[in-house]
Amino acid sequence: MEICVFGAGSLGSLVGGVLAREHDVILVGREPHVGAIEDAGLQITGEISDSVQPRASTAPPEQTDLAVVTVKSFDTERAARELGGCVLDGVLSLQNGMGNESMLAAELDCPVLAGTCTYGARIEEPGTVECTGLGEITLGPADGGDSELADRTGTAFQQAGLETRVSAEMPRKLWEKLAVNAGINATTALARIQNGALLEGSIREIARKAACEAARVARDQGHRLSGQQVMDRTFEVAETTAQNTSSMHQDIRAEKRTEIDAINGYIVERAEKPALVNETLTALLRAWERERGLRQP
Repeated sequence: MEICVFGAGSLGSLVGGVLAREHDVILVGREPHVGAIEDAGLQITGEISDSVQPRASTAPPEQTDLAVVTVKSFDTERAARELGGCVLDGVLSLQNGMGNESMLAAELDCPVLAGTCTYGARIEEPGTVECTGLGEITLGPADGGDSELADRTGTAFQQAGLETRVSAEMPRKLWEKLAVNAGINATTALARIQNGALLEGSIREIARKAACEAARVARDQGHRLSGQQVMDRTFEVAETTAQNTSSMHQDIRAEKRTEIDAINGYIVERAEKPALVNETLTALLRAWERERGLRQP
């Protein structure tokens, strides 16, 4: 399968690198990471250890079977525009937050798959990505149901060694992931702690309330998701990724813009009743970004 991974940051490099074991992969990213991969291949360390030779570029190809989008949520519109000039059989969003699939579908004339991913990754240095935690990818049509493209994509991912499930319930799965991210990302970022620290102490209650507020909003939107389900899943993820630094925590460390708008902010905007914990987390992260000139006042 020919695959373009658009957004060769931490997760994109890991997923694309593993896919390159079995498929023709091009990683689309930024210098100096792209140049290092072109010169010496991609080194994968940590929980997965390998050396692979994907192609790498700062621009997408003219044609490919599948585009896997792994950019930050605030870059989705740009990704859609750039991929608009590429002939595609389909596109898969493996991104945090909500709303990415609809933005891609608005620009691209091909089927859109939604996906969730619990693999942990970080860029060690240009040309090297560390797998900080094994996980699972779940994917399927963005609107739910079955599709030949989803089945083919799931098979391709499994062939390369990525633990992958194909689901007909991706709308609910996306809300479940959003709830987990709402509980873990902003709390660990603001407290500057690893995921496992959420399992004990008063911060556990903050994470629980943020996730349960998300489940309530999901139910208001017509999705079957209980507070107990998302609470159990949030702490399960925190435990299995205990040594991981969440993506939002990584952004804070690097003084970069976060995905708060597409995670906790998304919940706040769609809540029929106040979602006070998510409102607080959103306000704090947005204030941090404004102070550093990372967002408009």
